[in-house]
Amino acid sequence: MITVDQIKRMLPHRYPMLLVDRVTELVPGERASGLKAVTCNEPWYEGMPDTATEEDYHYPWTVLIESWCHVAGVLVTWDRPNPDVRAGKAMLLGGIADAEFHRPVVPGDVVEHHVRLARQVGETFVFEGESLVGKETALTIGRLTMTMRQASDLAAPPVPHVPDPPVPDPL
Repeated sequence: MITVDQIKRMLPHRYPMLLVDRVTELVPGERASGLKAVTCNEPWYEGMPDTATEEDYHYPWTVLIESWCHVAGVLVTWDRPNPDVRAGKAMLLGGIADAEFHRPVVPGDVVEHHVRLARQVGETFVFEGESLVGKETALTIGRLTMTMRQASDLAAPPVPHVPDPPVPDPL
């Protein structure tokens, strides 16, 4: 089992975007499973009125996918931790295909992400898998592509300073 302190040594994500609490299974080069406990104290629920319904508390789908990706990130970085992308490599999402949302996730749910490495070509990884709440499928991912790139290669070149043109004297 990989706990949150170990995950933070592998991934650069921190509050509020560290979206996996524990990795329960890791088979290097093959698969990983992890857990995310959803609570009503997460930032996307901030300012929710007292009149909010359970439907108002549906976990954002994009955040659910991001959480699933964090398990994929642990699978990729387990043997080469990357807690500081400014000095190391950055994980870049290449694309998602055939993602389907089956069941809303709400506070109180524990989401179990299952990630399988379908293919690897160099520093590019193709994953597939699903997320479950209990025995119910909440999300399936047909294909997700992630690549690792040196952070220094992604930095924008410095923009040269161009002085403002002189303002003509009106007199």
